[in-house]
Amino acid sequence: MLVGFLVVLAVVAISIYVSLMMRFVPGFADQRLGKLDPLPERIGEWVSELDPEGKSRAAPGEVREVRYLFDPDAGFLAAGKLTRQVRYRDAKTNAILRTEPDAQVVRKRRRGGSR
Repeated sequence: MLVGFLVVLAVVAISIYVSLMMRFVPGFADQRLGKLDPLPERIGEWVSELDPEGKSRAAPGEVREVRYLFDPDAGFLAAGKLTRQVRYRDAKTNAILRTEPDAQVVRKRRRGGSR
């Protein structure tokens, strides 16, 4: 019974230590888990989408625009939260016709090195 309690206590202590190290020591998470994919180039700006998949979603006479927002303080282990917003505008009047729900973009970690 005492041994089980000590094992549980050790697991909790180690998990708290690792989570604090990942959050507050610069470069610790990148070294252990790999670097995150880079952020899009134009964060916070509405950009007309040029890929064929995005154009196929827009009806004729509409322009599909995408904007990425980044919150560096949110996300698991201070990885930040990247959100994608999509809106459709009328090509002639520039009025916003509709929007899609915000979607969180999952950034993958890439391990570098000599593999």
